[in-house]
Amino acid sequence: MRNVRVMIASVVAVGMMAVTSCNTTKTVVASPVPQEPVMVSELDTVSYALGVNIGTNLKENLKTFPDGPVNMEVFTDILVKALKGDTALMMNPENAQNRIQKYVMAVQQRETEALKAEGEKFLAENKTKEGVVTTESGLQYKVLTEGSGAKPTEADRVKVHYTGKLLDGTVFDSSVQRGEPATFGVTQVIRGWQEVLQLMPAGSKYQVWIPSELAYGASGAGQMIKPHATLEFEVELLEIIRPERTEDTEK
Repeated sequence: MRNVRVMIASVVAVGMMAVTSCNTTKTVVASPVPQEPVMVSELDTVSYALGVNIGTNLKENLKTFPDGPVNMEVFTDILVKALKGDTALMMNPENAQNRIQKYVMAVQQRETEALKAEGEKFLAENKTKEGVVTTESGLQYKVLTEGSGAKPTEADRVKVHYTGKLLDGTVFDSSVQRGEPATFGVTQVIRGWQEVLQLMPAGSKYQVWIPSELAYGASGAGQMIKPHATLEFEVELLEIIRPERTEDTEK
């Protein structure tokens, strides 16, 4: 314990020497230590808990705000005033909501246009690469393994292994990672899938690039697939399941 006190005293002494060595003497003012609120009742404790709960969740949500982060100083100041019912705020709730919606829509529009341009540029460059085939619809694929089986028709069901990625390499879906093939009807998937499946002999594995208009278009899908996103898939056609013989498969 004595050694700790000596160390602290030494640090303080060095700090004081640094201050007094300056030509102009400065007064060092310690920052006030934040005080915890006094809990008088159970409702006070619950109020504290609500603050922690709502504040923590809100902080996480604000991290994903478009073009963020938000100005936390402005946000917290106005939040407290709104909670206290301050009538001097420059926006009423309706105006505030309209302003937020307008801002978010403008940011999303910019992101959508950028993503669409990125996809078009990628496909234009990708079509010139060795082994890449571009169909009339704009679909692009490269044969990794050419199977020798039959090709599916619109009436068939197929069993496949696949991995879907964004152009930046982010995996958004993968039957390979789940360790279980997917089975579905040829017409039950996006247009790009429908087209490429009917080009693949059973036993084949293709690398496929699907323009947004053959994928999820302006709507996107879920949190990861944004509007107008060009998608990349690696598709392995394991089996074709004919409607009249669901127990038999072709390889």
